[in-house]
Amino acid sequence: MLLLNEDQVRSLITMKDVVEACEKTFQGMGTEKVVNPTKVNLDLGIDGKWPGFNASMNAMPAYIGWQNIAGIKWIGGWYDNPSKGLPFLSAMILLAEAETGRFLAAMEGKLITDMRTGAQAAVAYKNFSGKKEIVMGLYGAGVQGRTQAAAFAEVCDIKELRVFDINREAAEKFKADMDALLPGKIRICATQKEAAVDCDVVVSVSHGKDKYIKNEWIKPGAAVFPMGSNTEASDELLMGVDKIIVDHIGQTLHRGALSDVVSRGLLGEKDIYATIGEVVAGKKKGFENPQQRIVCIPIGTGAMDITTAAVVYKRAKDKSIGTEFAFTNL
Repeated sequence: MLLLNEDQVRSLITMKDVVEACEKTFQGMGTEKVVNPTKVNLDLGIDGKWPGFNASMNAMPAYIGWQNIAGIKWIGGWYDNPSKGLPFLSAMILLAEAETGRFLAAMEGKLITDMRTGAQAAVAYKNFSGKKEIVMGLYGAGVQGRTQAAAFAEVCDIKELRVFDINREAAEKFKADMDALLPGKIRICATQKEAAVDCDVVVSVSHGKDKYIKNEWIKPGAAVFPMGSNTEASDELLMGVDKIIVDHIGQTLHRGALSDVVSRGLLGEKDIYATIGEVVAGKKKGFENPQQRIVCIPIGTGAMDITTAAVVYKRAKDKSIGTEFAFTNL
């Protein structure tokens, strides 16, 4: 089995690679050539519950047909870690040969998570719209904000990127870091509204929990991706758009931006127009006229992690990067 650390993973993959792999795998999901069960959650004491670690972990398995590989990501978030000087997320990905169960690789998973989270939204928008030039609104100027911007830049020309973060210093650093990487203008917004009005795409990867993205801010022809705290989009927005598109119906009904309105009976499975996979596979359409508005909720699937990890693994083998380790003599 091949062991790969974060630096090695980083050296083996680009955002372009991740976008391409995720698009192929969404197509596989849309044609039933991917096996992707619902996440299994391990609650380690969110909201003060026993055992009190204020954390949770997810097991995210998948089989990817076009790569003929199986795997699982084991990822968790510890809300108290930043105050201890530790990272919020911890993740590992394990790959296996589907025919035999032979373990192939274990690799650091946070970087892949960050990259595929950006790629999945960008791939979705590319297939909804086909629009080449966009004004993009972004809530959250952290790592996920950077990968969202980088991924959308692979599929669109971002004429202007409007960034809002409750921490102005974080937004300033984002601009300094990303100015050289993005050809368009980066504008730091003073208000949440400013980062949404007149934007073609609005992406949230923030921890805001007050349903701050208002229905009236989103123009006709725009797509909104609430992907952060899962409580960014207002009820009126979720119920007022023309189409709701998700990555995985089973997951979306119980977690993510729809979970609250579903639990209150305001929306249900019948209100979900399509999955991203169905759109990428050509079974359903994204925008059908310039007046439509779409909310897309890619909560995140193991399939996107495993497809990206498979690209990393193949490159590592080709370049003899990583450390081989044997658990058994077989």
